[in-house]
Amino acid sequence: MDAKKKGNFTGSIGFVLAAAGSAVGVGNIWRFPYLAAQDGGGLFLVIYLVLVLTFGFTLLATDIAMGRRTKKSAFHAFASIRPKWGFLGKLTFLVPAIIMTYYSVIGGWITKYVLVYVTGEGKAAAQDGYFTSFITSKVSPIVFMLLFLAVTSFVVYCGVEDGVEKFSKLVMPGLIVLIVGIAVFSLTLHHTDESGVTRTGLQGLGVYLIPDLTGLTFSRFSKILLDAMSQLFFSLSVSMGIMITYGSYVKKDVNLSRSIGQIELFDTGVAFLAGMMVIPAVYVFAGTEGMASGPSLIFVSLPKVFDAMGSVGTVIGIVFFVMVAFAALTSCVSVMETLVANCMELFSASRKKVSLVIGAISAVAAVIICMGYNVLYFELPLPNGQTAQLLDLMDYISNSFLLPFICLLTCIFVGWVIKPQWIIDEMESSGHKFGRKKLYAFMIRYVAPVIMAIVFLQSAGFFQIFS
Repeated sequence: MDAKKKGNFTGSIGFVLAAAGSAVGVGNIWRFPYLAAQDGGGLFLVIYLVLVLTFGFTLLATDIAMGRRTKKSAFHAFASIRPKWGFLGKLTFLVPAIIMTYYSVIGGWITKYVLVYVTGEGKAAAQDGYFTSFITSKVSPIVFMLLFLAVTSFVVYCGVEDGVEKFSKLVMPGLIVLIVGIAVFSLTLHHTDESGVTRTGLQGLGVYLIPDLTGLTFSRFSKILLDAMSQLFFSLSVSMGIMITYGSYVKKDVNLSRSIGQIELFDTGVAFLAGMMVIPAVYVFAGTEGMASGPSLIFVSLPKVFDAMGSVGTVIGIVFFVMVAFAALTSCVSVMETLVANCMELFSASRKKVSLVIGAISAVAAVIICMGYNVLYFELPLPNGQTAQLLDLMDYISNSFLLPFICLLTCIFVGWVIKPQWIIDEMESSGHKFGRKKLYAFMIRYVAPVIMAIVFLQSAGFFQIFS
């Protein structure tokens, strides 16, 4: 498929905003704050930052450079370099295919909460059991999922320049402004509870930023490290074909080293600000107990916080969930774009036709996922010790099992088969210097494979079996 039919980003800004849009998603605004809250605040932040600058940079550079050099999506990129490794491209294709089955379901939940706050029903959302009642109903989650999926499909249908890039340029600046605004507002909050204890947003910021080393053991440190690593995958969109696909749209004169640094900054900055806007607010109104609510933080704990704020809480609730909806859309667009790009190459079909087919298949799959909370409900023990229903199972297969496995194989492929210089040459092909090339070569050959092997074995339940 020629480049003209496939499409390209118009320049480095369009690429960085689209890639950052993929990276800056629900993982940053939903997952990062609750992991930081449960993993010792500042300790988690320090570990995550070190991983982003070393491990995350290595994976980003690998995916983007591979995409630009081959000018192919993930499905064909590996085979075009070494035919015997073509299976890795097929494995990579599976990740966004599985993620697409449930990401629009979560997007539908967020869309529902936008409507709830816009219509002034925020007090209802703060009631115990509201979220559970919504996701277990048979019709409402499907309606909101289809609405979210329709917007996603339309953006991808419009193409790279007129769809993905324009959408990212429009949404990303607004998203940053909203996040900064709410983060600053959270720091101004204060509340006195029934026992007469007053908590402030600045105290909550301290809980977030200051490392909590109380009772720190090697086992607890290992858990925090693995949580930070899993968040890195979830956040940066690496090893799932997205960044290879986006890399294939990047023109040869773009400075990849600088662009990767900007994506790292965008992603980590938004994650940090997300924690700064969520954790102080929850701490002020619910104390440290409210921060222990885990994955349900934004759907259960935050509506209670907004309700406790009074009338201003409704406005903040609207702004917050609109912002989360933007973040979810940019990520879901990148997942669908990857599927569409792969299928355009695979079937030599037009973007519009493939977009419609992928949209329809995604809708059917997402309806089944919605039914996992009612008609198809089950509880399944996972190898990592957790218990899952349908959405959790899809998330485990894609993010906890396939991603570390694919990343491990990619590190072996680049580090020992085609060698790091292959990537380094592409990073410098535009005439720009690749300042971290020695770090890259060391990470991709020695450090990354070992860490990924540990993460994969942990996710596969190896440590539970032998503990």
